[in-house]
Amino acid sequence: MFRRAVAAALAATALTGTATAQKAGPGQNCPKDAPCCGLYMDCGVGAFCVQGCDPVHSHSLEACLPNPQCKSGDFKLNSLDDVQSIDKYLGDASKVNWVSQGKPVVFEDSILLTMAEGTVGTLLSSAHYIWYGKICARMTTSQGKGVVTAFIMMSDAKDEIDFEWVGVDIANVQSNYYSQGVTVYTNSRNLSIPGGNSVEQEHEYCIDWKPDTLTWAIDGKELRTVNRKDTWNSTSNRFDYPQTPSRIMLSLWPAGLPTNAKGTIDWAGGEIDWNSPYMSNGYYYAQIKSVSVECYDPPSGAKGKGQKSYVYTDRAATNNTVELSDKQVILGSLYATGEDPQEGASTASNAPKPTKSVNLVPGGNPGGGGRGDGADSSDPAATDAPDGQGAGGGNNGGNNGFSQNDGKGAGTSLQPGLGKVGGGAVAIVVAVLGLIVL
Repeated sequence: MFRRAVAAALAATALTGTATAQKAGPGQNCPKDAPCCGLYMDCGVGAFCVQGCDPVHSHSLEACLPNPQCKSGDFKLNSLDDVQSIDKYLGDASKVNWVSQGKPVVFEDSILLTMAEGTVGTLLSSAHYIWYGKICARMTTSQGKGVVTAFIMMSDAKDEIDFEWVGVDIANVQSNYYSQGVTVYTNSRNLSIPGGNSVEQEHEYCIDWKPDTLTWAIDGKELRTVNRKDTWNSTSNRFDYPQTPSRIMLSLWPAGLPTNAKGTIDWAGGEIDWNSPYMSNGYYYAQIKSVSVECYDPPSGAKGKGQKSYVYTDRAATNNTVELSDKQVILGSLYATGEDPQEGASTASNAPKPTKSVNLVPGGNPGGGGRGDGADSSDPAATDAPDGQGAGGGNNGGNNGFSQNDGKGAGTSLQPGLGKVGGGAVAIVVAVLGLIVL
């Protein structure tokens, strides 16, 4: 079923005062002044170069920052101290383990991914990448028509492994995998959830990703396994198997927006009801309690011996083009790129910002993976990004119940230059990163 949600037409109609989007595509890489290619083929600088930077369609392999190597651990998601918003994270994975888009909120001993009307939800992604490993999330999901909760692995080359919960079916979760962005929906399989309820009952969902096998499990029970040897594609002369370093992405996103493709809306169970009884204080939410990561050894024959990062050595972007490296790059500002890491950096607090009009932060909610909405990104010259707190920032939303405020900590990421959208009925789809309630 065709489910890819494309919001380019929406963005062109609704966004005012933004930079002219530069796009990459087959045979056309991003230009030098916006060298980094995002998930939806938009070109930009800053956050475009840090995470989700496509090595195939960027201006050069050097434009994208090296991917920080895998970090094993049991991560208790009970505060925002270890979370930094996407417009503040410049690639230093030694300071934080998680990067946010939208508005995560602390509630009791967990983090809520929230989604209010007029927003595209919330994404929490790992700062470290994983090149094979076992990744588990303890969580509950959201519920309702058009509402999708996701726990996926996504590489910069668009290899993808999915758990997806469609809000009209809380008894099952969809498992799927893709290779290099080719969305073969026949790969999807439904997995039954023990007890038949993903909303009220907390479960542990695990992805066990090895060079030759890929397994999905719930509460310790293996429910599906894919063998790499069975994924050979004679047309492309390669295995259609996820094989490149990937980050963890936990998200809540609105597949049922009326502006999405009909196939996407139908798959999600219909258009979203913004007066749903499944909302709390005006928000849909999914609850993430913890994530555990067990890093596996790199695949046999991997290039290099570095212990700090993964880098691509060829635009083919397959596992034999990934090198283990000690290279680390941290951007000096949100105007910088891997090709010019210190662009816009200055020690003077009153130093002028660069004036070029270029996209700084990817739009949409990439947590939807191959089905997420792509949207244009903004012009930094229009308005400044909010003063966000970085690592160690305050608990946006607090610990005393589920309520949201206008705090500007790690849980809030207003895209520079993007406020409310003007014009017509489509104007309710706003603030690609900001979760601004109209």
